[in-house]
Amino acid sequence: MDRLACIELFLRVIERGSFSAAASSCGVSRPAASAAIQALERRLGTRLLHRSTRHVQPTEEGKLYYAHCRSIVASLEEADRSIGSALSGVIRLDTVGHLARTIILPALPDFLSRHPGLTVHLGEGERLVDLLREGVDCVVRGGPLPDSDMMARPLCLLPEITVASPDYLARHGTPRDPDDLGGHCMIGFASSRTKQVLPLEFSVGGQLVERILPARLLVSGAESSATAACLGLGLAQAPRYRFEAELARGALVEVLSAFPPAPTPLTLLYPSNRQLPPRVRVFMDWLIDIFSAFDRNNRKQAESGQTEK
Repeated sequence: MDRLACIELFLRVIERGSFSAAASSCGVSRPAASAAIQALERRLGTRLLHRSTRHVQPTEEGKLYYAHCRSIVASLEEADRSIGSALSGVIRLDTVGHLARTIILPALPDFLSRHPGLTVHLGEGERLVDLLREGVDCVVRGGPLPDSDMMARPLCLLPEITVASPDYLARHGTPRDPDDLGGHCMIGFASSRTKQVLPLEFSVGGQLVERILPARLLVSGAESSATAACLGLGLAQAPRYRFEAELARGALVEVLSAFPPAPTPLTLLYPSNRQLPPRVRVFMDWLIDIFSAFDRNNRKQAESGQTEK
């Protein structure tokens, strides 16, 4: 890790109060982040952080170093902004449609206002994209990644939930736990990559268990899954953000909330064998920022829900 990257990591450790959160935002592992800060402390010859199992706090020397580094980074950010108006051209992004409409598009006007010379070409889909052949600069994908030579940058984890319509639950009953699914059916989600029907997942006692239920309908997209669930065709699982509108208006109800599926990792992919133009780097940094904000909001909502319980 170069000196500037190490300084940015140090700033994020203090600002987020956690090695794990700082490491995730910088796209490195927690052990790598810890090793980088230790190397920084050795180079400076002083301890910068007080560490405990729950908290990270700056030492007096750490506070002073933070103030100097924050000023330096702020100057660099101002330099970046000063050339923002010079950026021009088209940025091609491919992502899942609902992800684009829910998270990316609402934040896009601010990005475009800061970079008037840029145009964003937003493609929607879940298929594998040949970035070089199709001229796509980057893609955002959820779930396990296929083997490829693309560079991958983790964005966040999408909390998943299990839902059903009130009509479906009136006919089949509300399950109490994953062993109470006899007589229930699911909306089968067929992976567009593997063509296999994915089982329902539930966290039970710290372990992930799978359940395959009868399915009268197979779909390959979250949009169809949500619509089918609203029509009472079975239990469905997908990231919570995808069901927010249906939950708010009462078309769907969350069930088995004590046994959530594993969260879906969201990843930013881009070519590994070419130099990224400045406009693409700026756009990717912006994507990382908005998904970090989305992730923080999800965590706050989860903590608030646990407090209310």
